[in-house]
Amino acid sequence: MKKIVQSIVVLLIVSFVVVAGLLALKKKDENISIVTTNFPSYDFARAITKGIPDANIKMLVSPGVEIHDYEPTPQDIIDIKNSDYFIYTGGESDHWVENILNNINPDQTKVIRLIDLVETKEEEPISGPEEDRDHEDDHHHSDIDEHVWTSLRNSIKIIQALEKEFISQNPDEPKYSQNATFYINELELIDNDIQEIVKNAKLKTLVFGDRFPLRYFIDDYGLDYYAAFPGCSERTEASASTIAFLVDIVKAKKIPVIFHIELSDGEIASEISKSTGAKVLEFHSAHNISKNDFDSGVTYAEIMRNNLNALKEALNESY
Repeated sequence: MKKIVQSIVVLLIVSFVVVAGLLALKKKDENISIVTTNFPSYDFARAITKGIPDANIKMLVSPGVEIHDYEPTPQDIIDIKNSDYFIYTGGESDHWVENILNNINPDQTKVIRLIDLVETKEEEPISGPEEDRDHEDDHHHSDIDEHVWTSLRNSIKIIQALEKEFISQNPDEPKYSQNATFYINELELIDNDIQEIVKNAKLKTLVFGDRFPLRYFIDDYGLDYYAAFPGCSERTEASASTIAFLVDIVKAKKIPVIFHIELSDGEIASEISKSTGAKVLEFHSAHNISKNDFDSGVTYAEIMRNNLNALKEALNESY
């Protein structure tokens, strides 16, 4: 009798282990682990997987950090190799990625490059004094402008592509499509509102006392621009000739707003403002966000809505 009881106990233990193993395997299969490099890809993945408890999303670049200075830690590389999806931009800011791609198992991790999901454009030189444009040529830039997400229309295409990828892993999860549709609708409304603002604007020119990573945005709405540096420039100080050039543009075109981009000290824009009386505002490229914004759950859509409000001021003559 004792042996029978022992046998039953052993069978129960074995059965429990098997069932627990199957449940663990099932849970693992239903998990989706996503590693992204910058904020836009993080936000899009977060939006599509909203409400899915087993979705795990990591942004490699810490909030508030300049993405062009980022280098991966050993733990970052481990997280990439263990992920289901690794999403990166594919431009100059992701130069380090090429060194680890050969070590990623394609059967485990699907690598997605944002610049492969949309039509790309070449980075344009700034419009400014000849000596400053020559100086920029001394620093090698990728021919491709990597800032594809600054276009709301590109972002919609990226979200659609990511939605399709996530559904391919778990076709029975309806939230991917529901979430993607909701977010796309939100971005389409912002795009329509910006089109309306530009259509009725007195001005069609923006001035940036900073880098200019917004060519895709500008091209979507047929706007012109002047800037201190190109999008991926390493320069942080403008020459006297560049500042004088931008001051003249502001005065000649009666520009009411000088923009600086996020995580910038805004000193160049402030200097131009002192000479012109133009207001200084932030135009956010969504490359990265502050820690406070990250902790509070700020979204790409909210950033673009704030940009919309800034445009209302920037596209009306100052006098």
